[in-house]
Amino acid sequence: MSVPEPLASDGIPDSRLPGPYPVGAYAARLKRRLLEFARVQLVGEVWGLSSSRARVYFELRDGRGALPCSIWRTDLDALGVRLADGLRVVVGGGCDYYSGSATSSPSFTFAVSELRVAGEGDLLAQLQRLRRQLLADGLFEPQKRLARPMLPGTIGVVTGERGKARDDVLAGLRRRGWAGRLVWAFAPVQDRHAAPAIAAALRELAAIEEVEVVIVARGGGSLADLFAFCDEALCRTVALLRVPVISSVGHHTDRTLIDDVAAVCCSTPTHAAEAAVRIDCRAARSEHTAYARRLDSHGRRAILDRARALGHLSRAPRQHVTRHRRHLHQLVRELRASARRAHEEGRSLASVHLLVLGRTAARGRGPDGAKRGRELERLALALDAHDPERTLARGYALVEDRDGEPLASARAARSAGELRLRFHDGSVPAEVRESG
Repeated sequence: MSVPEPLASDGIPDSRLPGPYPVGAYAARLKRRLLEFARVQLVGEVWGLSSSRARVYFELRDGRGALPCSIWRTDLDALGVRLADGLRVVVGGGCDYYSGSATSSPSFTFAVSELRVAGEGDLLAQLQRLRRQLLADGLFEPQKRLARPMLPGTIGVVTGERGKARDDVLAGLRRRGWAGRLVWAFAPVQDRHAAPAIAAALRELAAIEEVEVVIVARGGGSLADLFAFCDEALCRTVALLRVPVISSVGHHTDRTLIDDVAAVCCSTPTHAAEAAVRIDCRAARSEHTAYARRLDSHGRRAILDRARALGHLSRAPRQHVTRHRRHLHQLVRELRASARRAHEEGRSLASVHLLVLGRTAARGRGPDGAKRGRELERLALALDAHDPERTLARGYALVEDRDGEPLASARAARSAGELRLRFHDGSVPAEVRESG
C-alpha cells in the first residue's frame, strides 16, 4: 500500500513511525486495500439480524470468529431466502469499508452478493434436540398441573435489575390494581453465567413460603442473546419447582425452552403480570361495592317486608278472636232474647191453660171434677214456685253485667266492675268497690 504524503506538522517526538498523515487519506487507502482482497465464499450462522430500508445486516459466526455482513434488500428478495437467527448459510462477496466523515462513523462489512441456505444452524439443532429430550422426560407437564391462585398475595420476579422488563411488570400489576407484595430476584439475563444465576434465584424464591407465583421476564433479542433460557439445568429446575412459573422471555416470535417448561408462557412482561394476577382488582372492588350496596338495599327492603308481614300476622289472631267474640256475644244475646220470649210465651200459655182448666173445673162439680180441680191448683202452685219473678218478689236480686249476662260468683262480679241489679220491679246500676 502506497503511503500518503505526511503533513507539514510535528509528529510524536522520538517516534520511528512515519507520518503524521491525514486520517481521511489513510482511510481512503485502507478502503482501496480492503477492496483488493479476493472475493470469497464464507459459511457460518446468521445472528443479530436487522434491516434498514435499503440493506439487511447480520453477523456471520462460527466457533472461531465472526464478520459483520450486509446485503442489498433487493438482492435478498430476488434470492427468495428468508433469513433468521441461527440459520446456517453460505455467502459470497468481499470486503467493503466506509471511511466515514467528520459527522459519521466508519464501518467495515462483508458485502454479500450471493447467498444460499446451508442447513439448520448448530444452535437451532441443539435447541431442537434438547426440546425433544425434555419432552421425552415429561418435563413439559409438571408446571402445567400446578394450581395458580386467582389473586396471589405475594409474587416473585426474576429479571435484570435495570432492564425494561422490570418496568413492564410493574406497569402490568398497576393496571390490574394489585396491592400485594413483590419479591425481586435480580440476575443477569444474557451471558454464560446467566442460566445458573436465574436457576439459583428461582430456587430462592420458591423457598419463600409466602411466594405463590414467580415471573421470569426479559426483553427481546436474538436467539444467541436468549440462549441462557434454553439451558437444560435451568429448565429442569423450573419443572421441579413447587410454585407455578410464568415465563416472558423475548418478543412474540421468540420461543425458548423455559417457555415450554413453565406453567404459562406470555408474549410480554406486561402480559405476564396480568397472567399472574388474573383478576382486575379495580373492577372487582367496584363490582363488590355495587354488590354490597344492592345487598344492603335488598336486605333493608326484605326486613321491612318481613316486618309488615309479621305485623299483619300478629294482628290477625287478635282480629280473628275479636270477630268471633262479637259473633258469640251476638249469639248469646239472641239466645237470651229467644229464651225470654219463650219464657213469656210459656207463661202466657200456662195462664191460658190455668184459666181454661179453672173454668172446666167450675163446670164439673162432681167428685172427679173436684179431684181434677185440686190437682190443677197444686200444679199452679208448683209452677208459681219456680217462676223467677216470684223469687225476685221475695226480695232476691239477679246480678248481671252491662250486657245482661248473669254473674254467678263474686269473682265474676269483681272482674266485671260495672254491674246491674235486677229486682222484680226494675233494674239498678251498681259498681264494685274493693274495701282496703
